[in-house]
Amino acid sequence: MAIQIKTLDQLKTMRKAGLLVRNTLDLVKANIKAGITTSALDAIAEANIKRGGGTSNFKGYHGYPATICVSVNDEIVHGIPGDRMIMPGDIVSVDCGAVIDGWHGDAAFSVIVDPKDDARQKMLDVCEESMWVGIAAGTAGAKLSDIGHAIEKYTNEQGTYGILREYGGHGIGTSMHMEPHILNYGKPGNGPTIEPGMVFAIEPMITMGTHKTRILEDNWTVVTTDNSHGSHFENSYCIAPDGKPFVLTEVDGGKANLARFGIEVSALLS
Repeated sequence: MAIQIKTLDQLKTMRKAGLLVRNTLDLVKANIKAGITTSALDAIAEANIKRGGGTSNFKGYHGYPATICVSVNDEIVHGIPGDRMIMPGDIVSVDCGAVIDGWHGDAAFSVIVDPKDDARQKMLDVCEESMWVGIAAGTAGAKLSDIGHAIEKYTNEQGTYGILREYGGHGIGTSMHMEPHILNYGKPGNGPTIEPGMVFAIEPMITMGTHKTRILEDNWTVVTTDNSHGSHFENSYCIAPDGKPFVLTEVDGGKANLARFGIEVSALLS
């Protein structure tokens, strides 16, 4: 398994792409409300990426027709924006990527449109926290499978959730999806050793019910087989040359969240 190793200058360009992705996701999130269509959210993202000097790495990817993925309720990932109107109580998951000077960024979030309910909000909170648990487990010197093991262990400790099996995180750099594929489950201590210069997109996807999914006739949208609702969070992070992690798609580089695990982020990319 050949994992692309980046120089500090290359990581700095990926940081620019990561910040553009974060800015775009924040703008989309601010516009998610009952009555807006998923295609309107896509137009907001497309315009913002263009303003930021980037290009979408989703649009045209294996024929994908939009700038972002917008998945609602039992749609977990890869939902295609269209004329669907967001309704009160919907879970809306948005995945976005951008390219600057040939280097990629990728991140995602889920949110519930008011009115919210405690059980589904807890699922979103568990999914988001499992992402941070995974990143915290994937520091320099760890094995790749330590990430998925940490995500699975944490998620199972919080309740009965379905952890998607067919989809997971990935390497990222000069392409959006690169080696390695990163499972959100599994045994620790396996796979390559995590080293400086590696960049991974960590993206847990969990549901209120089954882990089993199917793909709709559009050949993209992934839904649960039992119609249970799900959530999806993602961040791209690197191991900097000094051996410390840095979350390329968070404004603070992940400083606040990783501090909760006693992990200091690199100052080289601040």
